[in-house]
Amino acid sequence: MTKPRVILTDIEGTTSSISFVKDVLFPYAAEHLESYLEQNESSPEVQKILADLANFETGLPRQHKVLPRNDAVTLLKQWIKLDLKHKALKDLQGLIWEAGYKQGDYQGHIYDDAYEQLKAWHEQGIKLYIYSSGSVHAQKLLFEHTKYGDLNPLFSGNYDTGVGHKREAKSYINIYESIREQIPELEPAEIVFLTDIAEEADAAREACLETRLITRENGDNFDTLQLSP
Repeated sequence: MTKPRVILTDIEGTTSSISFVKDVLFPYAAEHLESYLEQNESSPEVQKILADLANFETGLPRQHKVLPRNDAVTLLKQWIKLDLKHKALKDLQGLIWEAGYKQGDYQGHIYDDAYEQLKAWHEQGIKLYIYSSGSVHAQKLLFEHTKYGDLNPLFSGNYDTGVGHKREAKSYINIYESIREQIPELEPAEIVFLTDIAEEADAAREACLETRLITRENGDNFDTLQLSP
């Protein structure tokens, strides 16, 4: 393979524990959803979310420019139960998680080997980027509040599903074209995508990126990665 100039990494299951997202972040947001809306209903961020919900075809009363708080709580709890990834829900979860991080209710989890290798690559001049299904805001919160301190300065950019679905090749083409604006003459094969999902690796490979699959239950970690030609 060509020596990588860019590392593009997933988060959940790759740099960070799946259980942190599944068993800590999502339950925390669900538990605090109603109280957060009640305490912050008048904030511009929450008003925008309620306006987005009012524009959504829900079958609920739509005579308001913003969805009433109680209706919003009902709708959002339905979406959580159905595991729907609507932007308004993601935005609200990000706000709730931010409050939790700031209050010290939890820290962003990152594997020790991931931290050491990301830091080493950064020091070697390899550009680091993140591509995760979580919003860019949620990504930055996780990496800001770790036991190692704020790790966001290690990264040159973040991508979420705004560029496309993670199992579609076009998403990786979009990311490559975006990064190439910062690194002229970059070739797709000079980007290595790290993930724990085989279908995501297949999509990235279809876009001509190099890929490495990390399945931690099989003993893979950042120390075992072979990235040199």
